Amino acid sequence: MIKSFQKDALAVRIFSNRQELGVSAARDAATAIRTLLAQKAEINMIFAAAPSQNEFLKALCSYKDIEWQRINAFHMDEYVGLPADSSQSFGRYLKEHVFGNLPFRSVNYLNGNNPDTEAECLRYAELLQQYPVDIVCMGIGENGHIAFNDPHVARFDDPQLVKRVDLDRTCRMQQVNDGCFSAIEEVPTHALSLTIPALMHVAYIFCMVPGATKAWAVYHTVNDDVSESIPATCLRTHQQAVLYTDTDSASPLI
Repeated sequence: MIKSFQKDALAVRIFSNRQELGVSAARDAATAIRTLLAQKAEINMIFAAAPSQNEFLKALCSYKDIEWQRINAFHMDEYVGLPADSSQSFGRYLKEHVFGNLPFRSVNYLNGNNPDTEAECLRYAELLQQYPVDIVCMGIGENGHIAFNDPHVARFDDPQLVKRVDLDRTCRMQQVNDGCFSAIEEVPTHALSLTIPALMHVAYIFCMVPGATKAWAVYHTVNDDVSESIPATCLRTHQQAVLYTDTDSASPLI
């Protein structure tokens, strides 16, 4: 780690590269998992699906001593109408990078292909109420979104836990920049997403944000007023949130 500081309640850490970022974040998450498992019979975790999470998830999966069979795993967001076996499916990403690699007590996927998206949102919200979340592992989008809460749909006081959202152009273009799609026309226009209250009302938040394309989002998350115009600024109100960056994503802060 080359620099760390506090902005409001948020701990910000800057690493030399994304590999160091991922290893450090996984180590901290593993510590939190062990702490919670010492206090409770089982815990619940939400995971994000994005290339920004690759190093973190690989490192986290190396902790074979953790009692993963006491952990219920949840999915953060999913495209509407994208085939489940598509390489761009977030559920498929999570299965390949974490859900299929660890012996979780349960794995709970969002179904973006349910023709009744309202019913699917209610189904998943009921699961989240049945299994209150302890830990969120997430990233930040290029427009400052968390999950698929883009600025135009983000609500810090959202009455829903899961909702259908339309994706703004910057969000959809990020999927092209990440190499997930070859053109913006291929990117779905809608998704199912956990809302900001669903992500914030937890014990721990680990937020991994490497890469030069995230420099604008990191800078404004740290420096702007806390508001829905930059949804990730809400992280600065959480007492156990840590933002992990590298020299590329944190370049304006160094």
